[in-house]
Amino acid sequence: MDNHLVIAVGAAFGILAIILGAFGAHALKKVLSAEKLASFEVGVRYQTYSALFLLVLGYHANLALGAIRWAFYLVTIGTILFSFSIYLLSLSEYLKKSFKFLGPITPLGGLLMIIGWGCLLCSAL
Repeated sequence: MDNHLVIAVGAAFGILAIILGAFGAHALKKVLSAEKLASFEVGVRYQTYSALFLLVLGYHANLALGAIRWAFYLVTIGTILFSFSIYLLSLSEYLKKSFKFLGPITPLGGLLMIIGWGCLLCSAL
């Protein structure tokens, strides 16, 4: 793995966060309840944080360090589990689909992101 992969994933997360944020602010505002829209926006916000995290990691970190590689993997997987489960849960009523099975996935994704940040902290210390 090299820094370019980390930067590419961060950039992809960033692009998608902007697209989904605009989609939520314009298209979903008309079809989702305020509560569901707020939840959707949490997913976008945390995806944005992860995009920035990965960009900083890719530009400045030594990926030869195990803790840095783990930070990349955990934040990437955690973001996918956290944000994308929130997106689907927020859209469940509109899509007329039950995504209740994703309920436990959201906190697992959050936990992975926290551990990923912890790996960065450990590598800094």
